[in-house]
Amino acid sequence: MIKIIDLRCGKDSDIFENLASRSQLEYRDVLDRVEEIVANVRRNGDKAVLEYTAMFDKVQLTLGKLRVTEKEIKEAYTKVDPKLVEVIKRSRDNIWNFHEKQKEKSWFSTEKEGVIVGQLYRPLEVVGVYVPGGTAAYPSSVLMCAVPAKVAGVSKIVMTTPPGKDEKINPAILVAANEAGVDEIYKVGGAQAVAAQAFGTETIPKVDKIVGPGNIYVAMAKRTVYGYCDIDMIAGPSEIMVVADETANPVFVAADLLSQAEHDILASSILVTTSEDIAKEVQRELEAQLAVLERKEIAGKSIADYGAIIIVESLKDAATVVNRIAPEHLELCVKDPFAALGDIKNAGAIFLGNYSTEPLGDYFAGPNHVLPTSGTARFFSPLNLSDFMKKSSIISYTRDALQKVKDDVILFAESEGLGAHANAIRVRFQDGQDK
Repeated sequence: MIKIIDLRCGKDSDIFENLASRSQLEYRDVLDRVEEIVANVRRNGDKAVLEYTAMFDKVQLTLGKLRVTEKEIKEAYTKVDPKLVEVIKRSRDNIWNFHEKQKEKSWFSTEKEGVIVGQLYRPLEVVGVYVPGGTAAYPSSVLMCAVPAKVAGVSKIVMTTPPGKDEKINPAILVAANEAGVDEIYKVGGAQAVAAQAFGTETIPKVDKIVGPGNIYVAMAKRTVYGYCDIDMIAGPSEIMVVADETANPVFVAADLLSQAEHDILASSILVTTSEDIAKEVQRELEAQLAVLERKEIAGKSIADYGAIIIVESLKDAATVVNRIAPEHLELCVKDPFAALGDIKNAGAIFLGNYSTEPLGDYFAGPNHVLPTSGTARFFSPLNLSDFMKKSSIISYTRDALQKVKDDVILFAESEGLGAHANAIRVRFQDGQDK
């Protein structure tokens, strides 16, 4: 049973500390094991990758079977419902169109006579995409990670995903990867896949950045290799928060809360409402819908441990709760969601109105579903086009322009005790130097 917390009395709740305990960033024992795996892959390359694949995935691969072949990709299309293939294509197009609007341009600016500054905006060369495997397949994650990279102009996209016991990759994942423009696909998962992409092996290319969700071992591996390559973020368990007033439909709200609860026992589903009636109706509806869910054991534990219905006095108070928790997904199921939006500062993806349900963002609308979790929406953004770009600063001074500021630069350098810096300016104006 989900708990109801009434904040109208002015008292705080331990729900905030309870949610903080979900963070995957403090698993010291997991981190120690991951660091060992990463070091081994860095040292021994393909040999270590194959050993860990046998150990963790129970699949005995050889080097010749590590990379997915064109034949396997073509075969995948025969195993996926043609209707799903068409949906994948439409989703890809929506994701492409959304991220196309995020493009930035290089620029140059003439600040004063003889001074030009600017910024060059260039795509990364090689990007690694990690796609989870195991009991569920997520072709949507393939699209969300690979399509923006393609829009950005990344030269090579390398995907890793764990194989099944039959040594194959889920066909829907292969179809999505092909439709998204992934260049190379390797049958490897877990921390060993992240390490292989970060450092490169005899078979798997070294990448500039690794993106995509994964379990705690993947998250800790990304944390470990950060600095050797870039990463998108360290994602934690999924979460949703719904803000509802008396106009909300409790059936819709309960369904949306459960849509995230079924992900993981650590997932968090929270309703913040100004209506006590809605709170009680949603509580009843959750029980009714939970009873018929295929993943009811997972969703039920998630709701019991990390779910809550919070009653507040006003929508302003609701926004305070939202901004404090900084949820991954936020739904505003209120009479005027656009007005309520003005008070929201911290959220990964925001869904406005009763018919803008969270699964739209997961699969089809276009905005990215790789989102900051565990309160990191306070300072992280959804995966976006700029994640696949790099910027270079441009500086150009003529001799006359440098002469006008040389004394300022020399003074600044000498104040920091960096005489060679000062001299690099001074020598350009000594007698006998070219003018």
